[in-house]
Amino acid sequence: MTGGRPAALVTGSAKGAGRAVLLALAADGFDVAVHYRRSRDEAEAVADEARALGVAAVVLRADVTIEDEARGLVDAAATTFGRLDVLVNNVGDYHHGPLSELDGATWRHMLDSNLNATFYACQQAVPHLRRSPRGGRIVNVGYAGAEHVVARPGIVAYGIAKTGVILYSKALAKVEARHGVTVNVVSPGVLENSVTKPVAEIPMGRVGRLDELAAAVRYLVSPEAAYVTGVTIEVAGGWNV
Repeated sequence: MTGGRPAALVTGSAKGAGRAVLLALAADGFDVAVHYRRSRDEAEAVADEARALGVAAVVLRADVTIEDEARGLVDAAATTFGRLDVLVNNVGDYHHGPLSELDGATWRHMLDSNLNATFYACQQAVPHLRRSPRGGRIVNVGYAGAEHVVARPGIVAYGIAKTGVILYSKALAKVEARHGVTVNVVSPGVLENSVTKPVAEIPMGRVGRLDELAAAVRYLVSPEAAYVTGVTIEVAGGWNV
């Protein structure tokens, strides 16, 4: 189905940042796997947009917080296209609220949707990515400021999960470098679709655009970034610097 084109899987790509990233990769000539959990209609629409750019697109459903489903999603994408060159882990729910009201279910869900889902997909993707003729690429979505150990009580579960994503990504990057697979993190700050928009805290004085986040991903999966691994690029307008 791929016709010799590279193939990419972007989790949570039916809408929002995932949609922007997937369509950017499609514009760059990647066949794409559109992943969704509940938003089937939106996923189908994104796939149609990708096909209009001249590439192949498949729509795949999975709950990536469940290990078997996350692993099955990766294999389904690789089987569909006969290869997998890029994995972008975009799925990750957000929670903001008083620490005193944070319950166990929310805590576990933050870890499951942000950290565990990334881990499951990456572990399954590595064997496929090692076989990529162009060099496998993993880009995981973090959170601006997650590398700094700073108390943020209102988003503590989310922050811990995203810090875990960065640490795991660095470890995986170190192991996979010898196999030609790069692993990097793109950490967005306040974007146009963010739940909260504290613009006054951002040195650039504005929210970021989804295409600006997508541009960072495009760079990290490009041939020009073949020697870049284990890094975090913050797309945040100076927020949290």
